[in-house]
Amino acid sequence: MLKPSLNLCFFWHMHQPDYRGSDGVMSMPWVFLHAIKDYYEMPWLLTKYQGLKATFNISAPLIEQLNLYKEPLKNDYFLSLWEAHPSTLEQNARAWLIKTCKSTQYETMIKPIEQLSLLYHQAELNDEELIDFEVLFMLTWCGNYLRQENPLVQELFKQAKGFTQSDKTKLLQVLSDFVATILPFYAKLQKEGVISLSTTPYNHPILPLLLNMENAKRANVHTTLPHNPMSLRDDAIEQVERSIALYKETFGCKPTGFWPAEGAVDEESVAIYKERGISWIATDEAILFRSLNNDTRKNLYKPYNYNGMTMGFRDHGLSDLIGFNYRFKSGYDASRHFMQVVEPIAHTQEDATIFVILDGENAWEFFENNAYDFFTELYERFTQTSWCKTVTMDEISMLKNKGILNTLASGSWIHGNFDTWSGHAEKNRAWELIYQTKRDYEHHKEGIADEVAQKIKFHFLASECSDWFWWYGDDHITAFGLEFDRLFREHLISIYHLLNIHPPADLFESIISHKSSVSFLLKPQASITPIINGKNGSFFEWLGSGSIDESKLYSTMDRVRGPIEKIHYGHNNTALFLAFEGEMTSLRMSSLQLQVIIEETGEHRSFSMAEAYDKEGVQLAVDERIELALSKSHFQDYSVVHLRFEIVDGHDIVQTMPGYGALAVDLDETYADNWFV
Repeated sequence: MLKPSLNLCFFWHMHQPDYRGSDGVMSMPWVFLHAIKDYYEMPWLLTKYQGLKATFNISAPLIEQLNLYKEPLKNDYFLSLWEAHPSTLEQNARAWLIKTCKSTQYETMIKPIEQLSLLYHQAELNDEELIDFEVLFMLTWCGNYLRQENPLVQELFKQAKGFTQSDKTKLLQVLSDFVATILPFYAKLQKEGVISLSTTPYNHPILPLLLNMENAKRANVHTTLPHNPMSLRDDAIEQVERSIALYKETFGCKPTGFWPAEGAVDEESVAIYKERGISWIATDEAILFRSLNNDTRKNLYKPYNYNGMTMGFRDHGLSDLIGFNYRFKSGYDASRHFMQVVEPIAHTQEDATIFVILDGENAWEFFENNAYDFFTELYERFTQTSWCKTVTMDEISMLKNKGILNTLASGSWIHGNFDTWSGHAEKNRAWELIYQTKRDYEHHKEGIADEVAQKIKFHFLASECSDWFWWYGDDHITAFGLEFDRLFREHLISIYHLLNIHPPADLFESIISHKSSVSFLLKPQASITPIINGKNGSFFEWLGSGSIDESKLYSTMDRVRGPIEKIHYGHNNTALFLAFEGEMTSLRMSSLQLQVIIEETGEHRSFSMAEAYDKEGVQLAVDERIELALSKSHFQDYSVVHLRFEIVDGHDIVQTMPGYGALAVDLDETYADNWFV
């Protein structure tokens, strides 16, 4: 009988793309906003519990932009608008300011502040109302540390409205001073051994694609490569070396570890890290399974040695539970579920190590209270659990008992390939523009001054950032797609200007196609009365139903996308109907449950997907798809209901739907406006 023992390595990736345009000014405020909400708070939460440890990765663009907030009005375009009196703003600037403020997550950040929610819904804001809106917007981005420890933040929260221009000025100064404490706080915790610190190649590039675009083909033989690709190996090496130098300048020592941007690895990039003194890196489980030619999960729960490099492989399922599923649960339920999932591993695997690696900033705005309840509950459980201890990547790299990898597959943390950054026509077009600019530079670089050459190098490295390619194509949606597209092309345009060459006309044409950020949701247009049999039957049965395209619900993060790709829904006078479409052949129906949560009533119903169900006002059929009917009697006197669904296999949550939160259904809708004769 094994004595239960488990090492948990939490690895939080902190990153923002470089928002600086050709003028050096940051065009978007996300570095500042996450700084006051997440970057200090995440390690601070850890320090509230003695003995807990974690690893934090801080990317170079994040370090450099945090340092710019010594002069926030000079370096951040949004803050320069936010700090100005509304009466001085031009109409376009005012509209963009309000658009940016309204892009904040509504349910968890806007709605809890009554006055902010009221102003959010107003079509027009006068100057006094806009000042209130601006201050409350900034306050809702203030994390729990600031709300608990900062007197001015507490005072303004109590005031609630009627703010002045002076209040804005004081708040900005206090928050800018706070941002300056973040990097020193990480350095202090690293010195104390509470955390390990790592970094990422300088501009967060997909290093294997810089080295050889054929890596995209090696990871997915069906992908389409950009036309006429070229190796950017010199840039790849410089991306690594610049990042090491910036880390040393910031923290006073060289890094011991790297998180390759997007977990992207191949054998050549690992050799580049090792040659420069890096002792450990991390990536995704898909890379391990492809390297071993199997997917036996027992192989996942240990570190590996590949050619002298310690490697940790991310448990995708556990990481996604935190990043995507636990926001729908209370802190108590989520932390309990996490321990239920990991405890069997401690009992069945000797000296197991689990790597939980995910974005350390973007997930928490979808949680109530910025995930404070979840983390405090989870960390409290760790302090009371004898069989589980948290460890850092530096500690793991010192372990003697590691698995051996003889070969390493090429790929990233998304699906084990590079399709998120290449293959789609838009993504490939961005690469082709880089290649075109690089070739033009090679033909015209003779005789340029060293200072100009350095500026050109900066723009090339910045154009190789993974974030630009993330937003191209159909796989991710943002309201700021055009802004990201413009930032990418500006880097290449700047290179031509520095060469005193007129930029090609195609650099002034948007790469990104027009995509609606709400196109994933279509509301019902008519009453429906389908037959519940699990068949893709008559088209007319579901004619007029609403639909949710789950494949379009992925923005600043990604996950293993569950089997369900589309949801149809609608109702008639007596019942609500739903159909879930996707890759049904991948599901083991015998062990699966479909859980239905009705938020208004608190009702949780669980149904086996192995057999049909027809009683108590519920019909369920599973065949070519999952079909469900719920009698309106389940909703009592509610005119609007909010529903969530989970496919569950034991303690494993296979998928939570809808991916954006809860499905709101207006049961009183008659669709009279859609009638015609």
